[in-house]
Amino acid sequence: MTGGSRGLGRLIAEELSRHGCRIVVCARDRGELEETERSLAALGADVLTVVCDVQDPDDLYRLIHATLDRFGRIDLLVNNAGTIQVGPAQELQIADFERALSVIFWGTVRATLAVLPYMRARRHGRIVNITSIGGKVAVPHLLPYDCAKFATVGFSEGLRAELARDGVSVTTIVPGLMRTGSHRFASFEGQAGKERRWFSALARLPGLSMNARRAARQVVRAASRRQAERVLGLPAKMLRLSVSLAPGLAARLLALIDRLLPSPA
Repeated sequence: MTGGSRGLGRLIAEELSRHGCRIVVCARDRGELEETERSLAALGADVLTVVCDVQDPDDLYRLIHATLDRFGRIDLLVNNAGTIQVGPAQELQIADFERALSVIFWGTVRATLAVLPYMRARRHGRIVNITSIGGKVAVPHLLPYDCAKFATVGFSEGLRAELARDGVSVTTIVPGLMRTGSHRFASFEGQAGKERRWFSALARLPGLSMNARRAARQVVRAASRRQAERVLGLPAKMLRLSVSLAPGLAARLLALIDRLLPSPA
């Protein structure tokens, strides 16, 4: 489990532990990992935590071998590490896009390619990629995140087709807004205070955002059934359907939403 020390990742780890899975959680923050380890151990989980930056191939090498040394095999990989940058395109730099792609997309690719030889050798395994509705519909003021998630969706869908004959399933999870507290860790550009307020409000709004624990249960269920894709939350399902059925109307709606968001500083 990458990015498993907080938010949805941690809740997925808890849900997996309830199903009797032995858990390996990696993240960059040692303090958060230690707290996560105590929490999972209190649930009775056999858990290993590893400090790892998915942008660093050496860190991933150590993660894989620490897992194999402790448990002997890898049955399931959940790619959840991510970063969020919020702000209008005029306020963004190339570095913002590079960082989003490095963590979200390349982190997923690196972790996946690192575990695949072991799964293929056993002809058994599951890979679950946590993407976003932002990987299906480009949401204004989230362009670096959108781009990285679109790339991850493409990688996930294409990989599923290629691995089907090897006994390895790939599940693409497409969440909408969830109440995970992610707004506390996002970075904001332009009129940062205003950007933070609208993003935080939407992320906590019950009508538009999904309970994160319920989302974690759906992720584990989709993995256990080896589903190709699971879209989480009614608003995300409706948005995806509207773009498929009426792309012009959806584009006008997104342009209207953009006008309601803060202008560049």
